[in-house]
Amino acid sequence: MKKTPLLNIALSRLIASLGHSDILVIGDAGLPVPPGVELIDLALTQGIPDFISTLRIVLSEMQVESHVLAEEILLKQPPALSALNALTDQAALGERRLLSHDAFKQLSRSARAIVRTGECQPYCNIALVSGVTF
Repeated sequence: MKKTPLLNIALSRLIASLGHSDILVIGDAGLPVPPGVELIDLALTQGIPDFISTLRIVLSEMQVESHVLAEEILLKQPPALSALNALTDQAALGERRLLSHDAFKQLSRSARAIVRTGECQPYCNIALVSGVTF
Protein backbone atom coordinates (compact mmCIF):
# COMPACT_ATOMS: atom_id res chain seq x y z
CA MET A 1 0.00 0.00 0.00
CA LYS A 2 1.15 3.57 -0.71
CA LYS A 3 2.90 5.52 2.01
CA THR A 4 1.93 8.97 0.72
CA PRO A 5 -1.43 10.54 1.58
CA LEU A 6 -2.89 10.51 -1.97
CA LEU A 7 -5.21 7.52 -2.29
CA ASN A 8 -7.22 8.41 -5.40
CA ILE A 9 -6.08 6.00 -8.11
CA ALA A 10 -6.85 8.21 -11.11
CA LEU A 11 -5.13 11.25 -9.60
CA SER A 12 -2.08 9.29 -8.44
CA ARG A 13 -1.72 7.70 -11.89
CA LEU A 14 -2.02 11.09 -13.58
CA ILE A 15 0.64 12.70 -11.39
CA ALA A 16 2.98 9.77 -12.03
CA SER A 17 2.56 10.32 -15.78
CA LEU A 18 3.29 14.07 -15.82
CA GLY A 19 6.31 15.38 -17.64
CA HIS A 20 8.12 18.69 -17.36
CA SER A 21 5.77 21.64 -18.06
CA ASP A 22 2.58 19.54 -18.17
CA ILE A 23 -0.39 21.33 -16.59
CA LEU A 24 -2.75 19.99 -13.92
CA VAL A 25 -5.69 22.20 -12.96
CA ILE A 26 -7.40 21.98 -9.58
CA GLY A 27 -10.73 23.73 -9.79
CA ASP A 28 -13.75 24.71 -7.82
CA ALA A 29 -17.13 23.07 -8.40
CA GLY A 30 -18.08 25.57 -11.11
CA LEU A 31 -14.99 25.58 -13.32
CA PRO A 32 -15.95 24.39 -16.81
CA VAL A 33 -14.10 21.39 -18.19
CA PRO A 34 -13.24 21.81 -21.87
CA PRO A 35 -14.12 18.96 -24.22
CA GLY A 36 -11.26 16.49 -24.52
CA VAL A 37 -9.64 17.35 -21.17
CA GLU A 38 -9.72 14.54 -18.61
CA LEU A 39 -11.87 15.22 -15.56
CA ILE A 40 -11.03 13.71 -12.19
CA ASP A 41 -14.17 14.53 -10.23
CA LEU A 42 -13.64 14.46 -6.48
CA ALA A 43 -16.65 16.67 -5.61
CA LEU A 44 -19.10 15.06 -3.19
CA THR A 45 -21.09 18.04 -1.96
CA GLN A 46 -20.60 21.75 -1.40
CA GLY A 47 -17.20 22.24 0.23
CA ILE A 48 -16.17 18.56 0.22
CA PRO A 49 -13.38 18.17 -0.62
CA ASP A 50 -12.27 21.74 -0.33
CA PHE A 51 -9.77 23.36 -2.67
CA ILE A 52 -6.84 23.81 -0.27
CA SER A 53 -7.01 20.26 1.17
CA THR A 54 -7.01 18.87 -2.35
CA LEU A 55 -4.09 21.09 -3.36
CA ARG A 56 -2.02 20.06 -0.32
CA ILE A 57 -2.52 16.37 -1.06
CA VAL A 58 -1.56 16.86 -4.71
CA LEU A 59 1.57 18.74 -3.62
CA SER A 60 2.58 15.73 -1.52
CA GLU A 61 3.28 13.87 -4.79
CA MET A 62 3.69 16.49 -7.51
CA GLN A 63 6.80 18.58 -8.21
CA VAL A 64 5.53 22.05 -9.15
CA GLU A 65 7.63 24.52 -11.11
CA SER A 66 5.09 27.34 -11.25
CA HIS A 67 1.40 28.07 -10.92
CA VAL A 68 -1.26 30.21 -12.53
CA LEU A 69 -4.21 31.91 -10.85
CA ALA A 70 -7.02 34.10 -12.15
CA GLU A 71 -6.28 37.68 -11.18
CA GLU A 72 -9.86 38.00 -9.93
CA ILE A 73 -8.92 35.90 -6.90
CA LEU A 74 -6.97 38.94 -5.65
CA LEU A 75 -10.10 41.09 -5.90
CA LYS A 76 -12.53 38.62 -4.28
CA GLN A 77 -10.06 37.49 -1.58
CA PRO A 78 -11.61 34.05 -0.83
CA PRO A 79 -10.33 32.37 2.37
CA ALA A 80 -8.13 30.04 0.28
CA LEU A 81 -6.00 32.96 -0.90
CA SER A 82 -4.08 33.24 2.37
CA ALA A 83 -3.19 29.52 2.17
CA LEU A 84 -2.11 29.97 -1.47
CA ASN A 85 0.10 32.89 -0.46
CA ALA A 86 1.65 30.83 2.35
CA LEU A 87 2.35 27.91 -0.01
CA THR A 88 3.92 30.35 -2.48
CA ASP A 89 6.08 31.86 0.28
CA GLN A 90 7.19 28.32 1.24
CA ALA A 91 8.26 27.71 -2.39
CA ALA A 92 5.77 24.84 -2.71
CA LEU A 93 4.12 26.38 -5.78
CA GLY A 94 7.04 27.99 -7.59
CA GLU A 95 6.61 31.26 -9.42
CA ARG A 96 3.11 32.78 -9.68
CA ARG A 97 1.55 34.03 -12.88
CA LEU A 98 -1.80 35.83 -13.07
CA LEU A 99 -4.27 35.73 -15.96
CA SER A 100 -7.81 36.98 -16.38
CA HIS A 101 -10.39 34.34 -15.48
CA ASP A 102 -11.30 34.02 -19.17
CA ALA A 103 -7.64 33.49 -20.09
CA PHE A 104 -7.36 30.95 -17.26
CA LYS A 105 -10.26 28.99 -18.76
CA GLN A 106 -8.48 29.11 -22.14
CA LEU A 107 -5.30 27.80 -20.49
CA SER A 108 -7.27 24.91 -18.97
CA ARG A 109 -7.83 23.61 -22.51
CA SER A 110 -4.17 22.58 -22.58
CA ALA A 111 -4.28 20.84 -19.19
CA ARG A 112 -3.61 17.11 -18.95
CA ALA A 113 -6.54 16.98 -16.53
CA ILE A 114 -8.82 19.05 -14.34
CA VAL A 115 -9.46 17.96 -10.77
CA ARG A 116 -12.92 19.09 -9.68
CA THR A 117 -13.36 19.78 -5.97
CA GLY A 118 -16.46 20.64 -3.98
CA GLU A 119 -15.13 24.15 -3.39
CA CYS A 120 -17.76 26.87 -3.79
CA GLN A 121 -15.71 30.00 -3.06
CA PRO A 122 -15.09 32.28 -6.06
CA TYR A 123 -11.99 31.82 -8.23
CA CYS A 124 -10.53 28.91 -6.24
CA ASN A 125 -8.76 27.47 -9.27
CA ILE A 126 -5.09 26.85 -9.87
CA ALA A 127 -3.06 25.59 -12.81
CA LEU A 128 0.00 23.70 -11.61
CA VAL A 129 2.91 23.50 -14.04
CA SER A 130 4.89 20.33 -13.48
CA GLY A 131 8.57 20.58 -12.68
CA VAL A 132 11.32 18.02 -12.40
CA THR A 133 13.07 16.68 -9.31
CA PHE A 134 16.56 16.78 -10.79
